Amino acid sequence: MTSSEPKTLTVVISDAEIRRHADGEIRQLRDTRHRELRFRYSTTDRTRGAWHVVVGQVWGKAGNFPGINTKTMLATLPAILARRAVDARAKSTTTSWRTAGHLLEWYLGRMLRDRGLSTKRKASAKSALTCHLLPRLGDLLLADVSKAELDKRLMWPLQERYALSFVRSIYGVLAVAFRQAARLDMLPSNPMSDLKYTDFVQTRIKPKPARLRGDDLPELLADLANRFDQQPVEVILALMMLCHGTRLGETRLARWKNVNVSTGQWFIPAADTKTKSEHRLPLTEQASALLSRYRAHQSSTGYTGPFLFPGSNGSALSASKASTLFASLAKGEWSSHDLRKVARTAWTDLGVDYMVGELLLNHAMKDLDATYIHTTAESLKRHALETWHQQLDNLGLMALHTGTLPGHENETNTPQPLMDVASSPLQSPSQGRMQNDEVRDSSRPDAGPANRGRHTCWM
Repeated sequence: MTSSEPKTLTVVISDAEIRRHADGEIRQLRDTRHRELRFRYSTTDRTRGAWHVVVGQVWGKAGNFPGINTKTMLATLPAILARRAVDARAKSTTTSWRTAGHLLEWYLGRMLRDRGLSTKRKASAKSALTCHLLPRLGDLLLADVSKAELDKRLMWPLQERYALSFVRSIYGVLAVAFRQAARLDMLPSNPMSDLKYTDFVQTRIKPKPARLRGDDLPELLADLANRFDQQPVEVILALMMLCHGTRLGETRLARWKNVNVSTGQWFIPAADTKTKSEHRLPLTEQASALLSRYRAHQSSTGYTGPFLFPGSNGSALSASKASTLFASLAKGEWSSHDLRKVARTAWTDLGVDYMVGELLLNHAMKDLDATYIHTTAESLKRHALETWHQQLDNLGLMALHTGTLPGHENETNTPQPLMDVASSPLQSPSQGRMQNDEVRDSSRPDAGPANRGRHTCWM
């Protein structure tokens, strides 16, 4: 389109000139001082429009008006032309942001409105932005963002005060903010595109040591058995995590409608998982009996709601309340995540296949791994948990799912010791279930009537 065409007007572009022609039929304005600069009115709202830079008949959008006014556009035009002189197809993007703080504030607002992020993830990112990134980088000019500046202002001071895993998480939020802005063409280039965390800190981040070991389980299970009548929610929450290796977040949100002891399956919806993929776990005889006992206890107190672990106002137990319960239960000696760790370690010691262990933990899988899992692993998952729960029975779990406190068993009905599954070959799923039934039948004359509740689907 040339200046002789009726819908193009060549003028000294300014904000006032743009507003002056907003009511007419002019399609675009061309600047008399910089022939490469164009302004095009929006077809739906003529109070708005877009800046374009044309070099060698190659158009490049620079930004939107009024977010980017004429003064800002003219100030950044020389840099755009310099880039385009080297490569006519280089980005023409400009922005009204002058500092890293402007970008970070934009990302904070965008992130808080992202429905795809969990509340916990939003809270963590917000803390990183408001407590560390904005105070340290808020006044840093975007043009001055560099490895040296980030090291001086942010990374080196942080590593002096905080754990390296925490420093890395803060760096991750910063990198995502810049990457998102560049992806949306809100930056002409990403100054962090070639940077990585190890450019600043070379020390390897070591995993936190487990504070709960297999040797601690007999004492823990005995303590849980003694606490059941007074603290059933805390006890069953801990046992479900120990027995299945689940995360605290996906466990506390469990609903009775997703627990089906008739089919022997616990379903966790994708929305409740960290990986945002649905998770299915086999329920063993021990887990089913434990849940039946817990369900009966809930009914005796008058609770008929949908949640295994109810919180206030008819909702599930909140994350903060769950953490408080664990702090009381563990007396600060271990965390809820240590239950997941000790389960994973035990599975390895019991010879559980690595891929099956990863599936039980609901870790994100590669495509090839996912194919393997869907075709072969369902029976192996059950086998692994049956073997693990037999091991836990030896360590004290039996007292919890039978309701008999240690030291109070009827001597004539004392359970026969189970095979040491830690030192024996893995059994088939059917063998594991048969052994459980035989032990339970021999230890409890009334086991038949008491166990009828296990074959119920709670909807």
